[in-house]
Amino acid sequence: MTKIKILLVLVACVLGGCVTGTRNIAINVPDYADEKKASGNVYIGAVNDNRQFEQKPSAPSTPSVKGDLNTTSKDTLSTLIGRQRNGYGAAMGDVALIEGVTVPDRVRALIAESLESRGYTVVDDKNSPNKVTVDIAKFWAWFSPGMWAVSFESEVECGIEFDKNGTKKSFDVRGYGVNKGQVASDANWDLAYQRAFENFLENLDASLGKEGL
Repeated sequence: MTKIKILLVLVACVLGGCVTGTRNIAINVPDYADEKKASGNVYIGAVNDNRQFEQKPSAPSTPSVKGDLNTTSKDTLSTLIGRQRNGYGAAMGDVALIEGVTVPDRVRALIAESLESRGYTVVDDKNSPNKVTVDIAKFWAWFSPGMWAVSFESEVECGIEFDKNGTKKSFDVRGYGVNKGQVASDANWDLAYQRAFENFLENLDASLGKEGL
């Protein structure tokens, strides 16, 4: 192997991490501004994971899984948030949340953070006059390798139905984040998600305000 080929392999390993196993990341929900515009109790009901996974998608932004998608359980899929890739862009191991945490868990926390920032009290009471249900369309991160840097991107998108005293309003909310890093570290994955979460919270707050909620 020539020195140039060795250098390229080393660069690919450093940027991509050369990891084939599962990378587990906590990805916590950031605090949002406490504006206290509304008041009252609200119940967050079903948070459905409706993401569409593909076996070998052409785009890294499409959810996929290492191994056979048909034999991967829904419980496992509910924890996956990205795919690791080597320096050449080839898909490798999975990126997942830490053990015991699912994508619906994180989205529920996002919704709760937004509602509480508007003065609502999130309660575990199905009889609450205010109810929210959520359909998750996207919750995924990916990176595009480069010679000296990696571009980490993440996207969160949900359909939200807010039932306020029997009047239902539905709208979609999206959050996007990007982060330029040198290596595929937990911190770089996390930062891309933190930026998507912050953007999602801003857009959700704007949507709630527009709908008079």
